[in-house]
Amino acid sequence: GSPGNGAVLVVDGGGSLGTALMGDMIAEGAVANGWAGVVINGAIRDREALARLDLGVKALGSNPKKSLKAGAGEVDVDVVIDGVAFRPGATVWCDPDGILVEP
Repeated sequence: GSPGNGAVLVVDGGGSLGTALMGDMIAEGAVANGWAGVVINGAIRDREALARLDLGVKALGSNPKKSLKAGAGEVDVDVVIDGVAFRPGATVWCDPDGILVEP
């Protein structure tokens, strides 16, 4: 995987809860590569395993169904979720109540 260097990865799943975009194996890879957190506009799986990792995770919900992993996605692009722009290099703070983005 890509080195995270303490950054937060933002994934736009279009708000779909139909399949999980991240589970324990991908999350463990994120930790091993130095990512601080992940914000997913979609679903995750393996919530209990993710909670034990040193990785901040925010998602819309959970679904045990795996995604097809079709397509590689894009990197270093703006992601807009509910009108909020996450731009490469922006500072992201998260707590149990929500997410704050500073350009």
